[in-house]
Amino acid sequence: MSVPEVVVHRDGDLLAAATAARLLTALVDAQAARGTASLVLTGGRTGIAVLEQVRSSPARDAVDWSRVDLWWGDERFLPSGHPERNETQAREALLDHVPAARAHVVEPSDGRFGDDPEAAAAAYAEELGSAPEFDVCLLGVGEEGHVASVFPDSPAVRERDLAVVAVRDCPKPPPTRVSLTLPTIRASREVWLMTTGAAKAAAVATGLGGAPEADLPAAGAVGRSRTLWLLDTAAAAKLP
Repeated sequence: MSVPEVVVHRDGDLLAAATAARLLTALVDAQAARGTASLVLTGGRTGIAVLEQVRSSPARDAVDWSRVDLWWGDERFLPSGHPERNETQAREALLDHVPAARAHVVEPSDGRFGDDPEAAAAAYAEELGSAPEFDVCLLGVGEEGHVASVFPDSPAVRERDLAVVAVRDCPKPPPTRVSLTLPTIRASREVWLMTTGAAKAAAVATGLGGAPEADLPAAGAVGRSRTLWLLDTAAAAKLP
C-alpha cells in the first residue's frame, strides 16, 4: 500500500479544476498503457464539481470515453432518476455530455430487486467480479471521516469478505445506501480523497495522523500505488 501524499489548493474551485486536469491525464495514461481505463466516481459537492470541470475542459476529448469503465463508490438507494442519486448527478454533470462510457450503475430502489438493497449490493459485487482493479478511485471525506458510505464504528467499516454492502440506518440521509467496502477501495491503483472546508479539517488531520480505520474510515482508503489527499487550505488548516 502507498504512503499518502497531500496536495493543498487555494480553494474548492481551484481544487476541482486541478483534480479534473489530473484525472483526464490519468485516464489518458491508463488507456495508453492498457487500452482501457477504470474509474470509481463519488458524489457530493466536490465530486460533482470535478465532473463539471471535466465536461468543460478542452482536454476531455483526449479520453476515449467508450473505453472507460465507470463505477460508483456508493449510491443512495433511491428510485431511478431521483435527483439525489449519485448516478443522476453524474449524468447531469458529465456523462450525458460525452460519448457513452461503460457506466456500471447500482440498481435503484425501483429496479430489478425492488426495495432490497442487499440484493442490489450482491448484484453489484457480481458485476465487479472477483478481482476488481480500478485505475483511480475518487472519494469524498465526511466531517466524521466517512468515505463512500462506510461510516465510523459501523458494520461496513469492519467488513472484510464482501466487496459491496448494503448500508441501513445511515447517519446521513437518505438512510439506505449501497457501498463499496474498504478492501474493494484498496484494490485501486490510485485513491484520491478530496475534501474542502474548515469543518473537515479535524477529520483530515486525524486521518493523516494514523487513526484506526474503524474510528475514521478515510484512514483505511489507500491505493496500491498512490494515495492522494486533495484539499483546500481550510481543510488542511490542522495539518502540522
